[in-house]
Amino acid sequence: MAVAEHLNITRAAEQLQLTQQAVSSTIKSLERDLRVPLLSRKGRSIELTPAGKVLRDGGLPILDAAEALVRATRAAAAREGDHLIIAHTPAISSDEVFDISEPIRRAFPQASLTARQCFPDELVPAIRAGTATVGLRRGATTPRDVAAAVVAYTVLNIAVSATHPLAEKKMVTMHDLAGESLILWGPPGESFYADFLMAVCRRAGFEPKNVVNHIQGTAPTTAVIGNDHFAFVTAEPGRYHHGQCVVIPIQDPPMAPVQALWLRHTMPPLLHPLLEGDLHLGEGRKLRPDAPRQTVT
Repeated sequence: MAVAEHLNITRAAEQLQLTQQAVSSTIKSLERDLRVPLLSRKGRSIELTPAGKVLRDGGLPILDAAEALVRATRAAAAREGDHLIIAHTPAISSDEVFDISEPIRRAFPQASLTARQCFPDELVPAIRAGTATVGLRRGATTPRDVAAAVVAYTVLNIAVSATHPLAEKKMVTMHDLAGESLILWGPPGESFYADFLMAVCRRAGFEPKNVVNHIQGTAPTTAVIGNDHFAFVTAEPGRYHHGQCVVIPIQDPPMAPVQALWLRHTMPPLLHPLLEGDLHLGEGRKLRPDAPRQTVT
């Protein structure tokens, strides 16, 4: 896998603290056992053959699962209690994490749960490294190296500053938002959630003006303070941040997916209640009512 990562025998040998000859011999032995070439050599450079790419893509999750088994075995030997580390992106609020973890807490009342926020590009590396057991994000596509399932859908409201013209409304329609500026947490085309929110507006019949929030990692409701933009949020209707922000419900509201990610070829016991669909979420946070849960392993 080190050779597949670096596409360089020397750097792979340095990472593995082996000689180049030992690495080359191991590759040749593996090719002989599999009866297929794994590397294509062109001058001083090497490339993966189609067989090599298949072995890399299938092997990484197996190695990750093996390392997870080692960690679980050592934890059992040390008689450590059940512990689930939930990493979540800023688009998933801490309140949502608490609601979504309810079936786990109900099934394992003595288990220790830790929630920590991380940025989207940190989520899969954290899961692979074992610093997170499961990741929660807004998404529907499946990363290459992990398993995924949409576990819940959350009702969207809008947030505006207290001085925004919409702030006095008890409820808004999607038509009310046409012509308003939408604030996002990532550029469209680079963020699934940004693309999803843009698509929500397009399905309502308008192309929203948009800007990207330059403050990351704070509560989504803070994005509209001191400006004239609106944001889609999952916070309950009401006033926030000492009255500087107002969250307003949407008539016939759109719903945003919550996707769980975990290591392929593994199934920690604490994840079973989450993935079995036995969620009893609070008002405004619910499983998608009209389709079965989708799981990709």
